[in-house]
Amino acid sequence: EVRDRSGARMARRLEWYDLVGLGVGGMLGAGVFVTTGRVARDTAGPAVFASYVVAGVSALLSSFCYAEFAVRVPVAGGAFSYLRVTFGEFVGFFGGANILMEYVLSNAAVARSFTDYLASTCGVTEPNAWRVEVEAIAKGYNALDFPAVALILLLTACLCYSTKESSTLNMVLTAFHLLFFAFIIVAGFWNGSARNMVTPGGLAPYGVRGVLDGAAVVYFSYIGYDSASTMAEEIRDPARALPVGIAGSVLIVSALYCLMSVALCVMLPYTEITESAPFSSAFRDKAGWRWASNVVGAGASIGIVASLLVAMLGQARYLCVIARARLVPAWLAKVHPSTDLGSVHTYPGLCTASIALFTELQIVFEMISIGTLLAFYLVANALIYHRYAKVGATRPLHVLLFLLLLTLSSVGFSLSRRIDGKWRWGMALFGAMSVAVVAIFHCTAQQGAAGPPSEWTVPLMPWPAAASVFLNVFLMTTLKMRSFQRFGIWSLVITIFYVCYGVHSTYTAEENEIVNAMIHDANADILS
Repeated sequence: EVRDRSGARMARRLEWYDLVGLGVGGMLGAGVFVTTGRVARDTAGPAVFASYVVAGVSALLSSFCYAEFAVRVPVAGGAFSYLRVTFGEFVGFFGGANILMEYVLSNAAVARSFTDYLASTCGVTEPNAWRVEVEAIAKGYNALDFPAVALILLLTACLCYSTKESSTLNMVLTAFHLLFFAFIIVAGFWNGSARNMVTPGGLAPYGVRGVLDGAAVVYFSYIGYDSASTMAEEIRDPARALPVGIAGSVLIVSALYCLMSVALCVMLPYTEITESAPFSSAFRDKAGWRWASNVVGAGASIGIVASLLVAMLGQARYLCVIARARLVPAWLAKVHPSTDLGSVHTYPGLCTASIALFTELQIVFEMISIGTLLAFYLVANALIYHRYAKVGATRPLHVLLFLLLLTLSSVGFSLSRRIDGKWRWGMALFGAMSVAVVAIFHCTAQQGAAGPPSEWTVPLMPWPAAASVFLNVFLMTTLKMRSFQRFGIWSLVITIFYVCYGVHSTYTAEENEIVNAMIHDANADILS
């Protein structure tokens, strides 16, 4: 019934390979080209590949949770839909609004990086050469990026045309992008030296803490698989295609991220890696390979276009499904019968373009990832609750107590790492407590839980979902204060909006639908 509020239904025209292509295309252009250089130089050193491993494991565990939910609830909306059917309207709106803002911020960062690589393709090395600096605007917001805005508006127009054609375009771009990745990996290892991985400060010059801090920064690179889960309503065979598409795309991209980051670090010592277009700069510094710098810039630009295409597709699906629930104006949910979604792409696209126009990359980086981590944390909790409480075999209070203890022990472990002195004892204590809590719940709740349904389910529950909860909490505590400030302000805004508009709108809509249904039934009785 909620899906029917959009008018025409989204056509089921996508196959499993479309989903893999959307997931891979959505992730590939974002992480490596946008964050790798900065994290390698300032946060993790040559061990940036280990940061991608940590982030990839966390994303894979979260993708399992998403895949099971997508099979059980095969509608658009991703985290919003899963949280709404499990924990209720406000939690769904809270998680969905946060990840929607995360899409806008990360897409703005990716679009600004596109300008750097496009300039590099044309042989321009000055980072802000293609941006217009305005002295009257505060520093950090005064480098106006018109190429990024033009790209976002162009992709918005493309997405308004048709989902299937957009998927086809993404498949073409992704296929080219994979060949381009292979070129960078082979050429990087061919021209590099293993000595650069351990000089001048060793493999991990910033220590384990730097690797973990880097994992939180690069984590937003994996938001693309969430875009794939929002396509559930448009897939022919969701039970088979969703697990393959979501988890498979995460595995492929994680392997490529690790190889790309190693290729970058073997070409140059981490202290010489540039913030702007690091891969192009690395080839430019190699004798006889200056031509490759332009090739890398062009390939990276195409990869960024593919990433933006999928991410903007996902953010529009989130907005559409939130509007179906009447939590935002209902006209945002209207689906055009011939284009599958239509002009709803315009509104988040305009927000993304506005941020990309003014805000520098470093400022955006400090505000991203927390929304993604929060949404994935909530989905993992929702899957555990859905498995053990919704079936009626285990009391909800028992499951909620387990989730609370797991979260508290994860927070204790994460905060212990940040405290100087005897922090190792705290990590050991809270780590053991987390394992014990999961083991006790597994023994006490597994016996009463109903058997798995016929569709695909996450194996070895509750361990994968519990590990996802633990890792998401851990990575959140490594983020900078600006991320939490943005999170606090945005959370306050969406809570006030929900209290003042959303809850009243949904109540009125449901009340009107009940009245209309009663009138329809009464008229049918009279006619009969």
